[in-house]
Amino acid sequence: MSITGILAKVREGSLLDAAEIRNFANGLADGTVSDAQAAAFAMAVCVNGLSEPERIELTLAMRDSGQVRSWALPGPVIDKHSTGGVGDNASLVLAPALAVCGGFVPMVSGRGLGHTGGTLDKLEAIPGYQTEVSPELFQKVVGEVGCAIVGAAEGIAPADKRLYAIRDLTGTVESVDLITSSILSKKLAAGLEALVLDVKVGTGAFLSKTEEARALADSLVRVANGAGCPTIALLTDMNEPLATSAGNALEVESALRVLRNEPGEERLLEVCLALGSKLMVASGLAESESLAEERLLDSLKSGRAAEKFGKMIAELGGPSDFVERPEKHLPKPKVVFEYPAKSSGFLAGMNGRILGEAVIELGGGRKRANDSLDHSVGLDRIVRLGTEIQAGDPLLRIGAVDDASARRVSSLLDDAFVFSENPSEPQALILQTLPSIE
Repeated sequence: MSITGILAKVREGSLLDAAEIRNFANGLADGTVSDAQAAAFAMAVCVNGLSEPERIELTLAMRDSGQVRSWALPGPVIDKHSTGGVGDNASLVLAPALAVCGGFVPMVSGRGLGHTGGTLDKLEAIPGYQTEVSPELFQKVVGEVGCAIVGAAEGIAPADKRLYAIRDLTGTVESVDLITSSILSKKLAAGLEALVLDVKVGTGAFLSKTEEARALADSLVRVANGAGCPTIALLTDMNEPLATSAGNALEVESALRVLRNEPGEERLLEVCLALGSKLMVASGLAESESLAEERLLDSLKSGRAAEKFGKMIAELGGPSDFVERPEKHLPKPKVVFEYPAKSSGFLAGMNGRILGEAVIELGGGRKRANDSLDHSVGLDRIVRLGTEIQAGDPLLRIGAVDDASARRVSSLLDDAFVFSENPSEPQALILQTLPSIE
């Protein structure tokens, strides 16, 4: 069928067959589908939606529009993906820990979007670390170290790359159908044997409503499993940052604390253990989640996960002594300012979006796609919800380039915190697992 015929069927809500979907995806990749046709497709899908079989076929077609990796390794090829949140640096802990436990983790990550940070931006706070590498180097590091965290190479899911750019211009980014196929086409192109998804919900995430996050998680799980990749999703709370910091170098430091088995990042550790244990069971690396969690904890306590992280950094161009001497290499903010509480009471609420926007205002995130970043700036020592605070006590520290920048951000943060006279019930961190376990 012609491209115009395919568009007419989507517009009318008629089902597309696999050949029609592949024809359209190939046209996106080779340019025979025009920008106008791509925009019409995105809008029609956004309005009318796709059936589950169509979502699966679109995901596979976009995966197959470019290179698809294959591996010959003595263990399962596995990965984790997060929909993004403030202070979400779990990938830096989980990839090396899983590698210690026998998995091979070819993690293709992205940069910060909106008020949420990006894994590549965090890693680029490490001097010399390469996020854009050749396929040969990527394969070598995954095979020899067990994990590598890099950006998407050229030729990976080109149909998605084209459609994503169109979606950004046409107000169709929020389509669950298109989000699903976009995320999974790139992940499945990595040749994965199992995948775990961390779908964030709350003020510090893209999706603030639980029902929206659950719908996306359900779609991702159904399509990934339908495409042949065993996949589990966790809905996790993002009404406060995952780590006690938000900002590139600062989040690397907090990840190192977990990798070194140091206290203070219990929320980050809990998510890593939950994601990692489920992924290990799904991939056959462990018989039960409790055994998997024991092995993950041992990788941290023994120092082997930190050692893996250091090897990955060195192999990808970073300092060979980074884990041993991070303070020698990570950039430091020029000004550090303690932000005081304006009220007394129990910290009952925190607006994660405002915290993320504060990092952007400091220069640690992008207002425009081509903005350069100051990796040193950000927020750290962020007080946890439920903590009893006296007026004047520090709620966090602002790391900035100068006093004026710190003052601007201080004013922005005035609307970020809510206090109550009495303590409230703590919010669960792991909200739901999909598919649901009976």
